[in-house]
Amino acid sequence: MKKYLPVITILAFIKLSIHLIGNRNYGFHRDELLHLSVSEHLDWGYFEFPPFIAFIGKIAHFSFGYSVSGVRFFSTLAGVGILVICCLIAKELGGKIKAILLAGVSVLAFVPFYRNHMLFQPVAFDQFFWTLGFYFLIKYFNTRNAKFLVLLGVSAGFGLMNKYTILVWGLGVVVGLLFYEKGKLFKNKWFYLSGLITFLIVLPNLIWQINHQFPLLLHLQKLKESQLDESGPFDFAIEQLKHPFTLTISLMGLFAYFFDKDLKKYKTFGIAALVIFFSMWIMQSKAYYFFAIYPVLFAAGAVKIEKLLQNKPKWNYVVASVVFLPILPFLPQAIAILPIESYVSYSDLEIQKNGRIQLTDDYADMFGWEEQVKLVDSLYQSLPVKDKRNCVIWAENYGEAGAIEIIGKKYGLPNPICSNGSFWLWGTGKTIGQVCISIGNEKEVVERVFADYKLVKIIKHKYAIEEENNIPVYLCRNPKINLQQKWKSLEMHVFD
Repeated sequence: MKKYLPVITILAFIKLSIHLIGNRNYGFHRDELLHLSVSEHLDWGYFEFPPFIAFIGKIAHFSFGYSVSGVRFFSTLAGVGILVICCLIAKELGGKIKAILLAGVSVLAFVPFYRNHMLFQPVAFDQFFWTLGFYFLIKYFNTRNAKFLVLLGVSAGFGLMNKYTILVWGLGVVVGLLFYEKGKLFKNKWFYLSGLITFLIVLPNLIWQINHQFPLLLHLQKLKESQLDESGPFDFAIEQLKHPFTLTISLMGLFAYFFDKDLKKYKTFGIAALVIFFSMWIMQSKAYYFFAIYPVLFAAGAVKIEKLLQNKPKWNYVVASVVFLPILPFLPQAIAILPIESYVSYSDLEIQKNGRIQLTDDYADMFGWEEQVKLVDSLYQSLPVKDKRNCVIWAENYGEAGAIEIIGKKYGLPNPICSNGSFWLWGTGKTIGQVCISIGNEKEVVERVFADYKLVKIIKHKYAIEEENNIPVYLCRNPKINLQQKWKSLEMHVFD
């Protein structure tokens, strides 16, 4: 292993360096603000996801405060871990130095991973636990050591506490194991102990879901209505074709798991990949959910290529270069390595008639939050002391609420109220809202709740996403309804 360590270290350092540059630019993404907000309210579950991201958010806050680069460092660590484990899988599959190099380069060359491993979201940790679980299973195949089945159960358990999509991973693995030595593993008591460990780890979240009438089901229904139903029948598959060089490596890996004389004993992973792919396609999943499967395919593809080029070993470096170098021009679109002005110039973006510049949704969602919080703070600080005590800040969506909750801490703002997503769980605070600062709520909504209201400002930002432009801020008084009494009835609308 020592002779492979320098290669793995260099590859890991390259990935880490790219992220250390890109992670610090722009501001928090709206989803990051949500994930950090839930860390302020630790629990065994949330409406949108399991609790793992909240606990990591608490560690991030303890370690770095609410620093953009500090918080994102944890997603990047998961990404670096994926690269390292992919290299280790290649080694376990019989690969030598050049296979390990190509496996790591494939992770570096897979463009979506830069976005996935930049933002503080469950997706980076989801990909990590998928890859780690495959690694432990391969280690068990190679050693027959039951401890790797135990570690498989631990990995699956934490994966489930991070993102429920790992259930599809579990389905693929179980189906794949039916074809491993004629299902011999299903007669092994350690396999069931592994499943029990997974169950015990996820049990607190299961109890939380039961106690809250399974909000996961409502979330999935709303997600399907708002996003997945808009996807075409082939969008999921077509999205996988957008990265041809890494796709070639992964397809060679899939082929090797079934037909290579040395690798077909690991066909469990090829079957798992196919089961997962078609399951997600049928369920109209988001394309990036499937990206977690690629490291285990990259590893097998790299081993296969090394074998094919065993008489021309230097050609492995050519393959690695062909896989990695073409992605360099696309890095600024994948991760924020350029300051925004440089990115606008690099991408040749033009100012529109309304003065805005159209960024990608992910980049646009990193702008405007600080300006929103500053305006709310200036309005809040202008209130008399008595009004401050009775004031609530009412946000229309979780992005605006998350900005008040997280960025607002440095201004000393009270936590917001918001009926969107998990913010509904935390209620309306201690006051009925005799005074209210409303952000993002339209006039017709405000006037249904308050007798007196005044438009303070319409917030605009040239880089912010469309839905966060032209958003109104109102100062409201004399509520017509008691929000504390009304709050419970809003539960069925948390994902509207």
